[in-house]
Amino acid sequence: MGLIFEVTDAMGIDRESISVPLGKEDPGAVRKLPAGDVEIVVPESVPLEDWLATLQAELEKLGYEMEQE
Repeated sequence: MGLIFEVTDAMGIDRESISVPLGKEDPGAVRKLPAGDVEIVVPESVPLEDWLATLQAELEKLGYEMEQE
């Protein structure tokens, strides 16, 4: 969860609005739920560290941007 939060925190996404199911599923998924929360499904066959760039790209497709420091 810490690595996921590093990405989502940098994009200004409130941790309370993130849902990460405990089970992993390929190919992984990032989607906005009807209530506005973000669901992040971690892939089973790709190491999380390798998938973080995909997570960021998928969040950007949903309209989120990296915040300026």
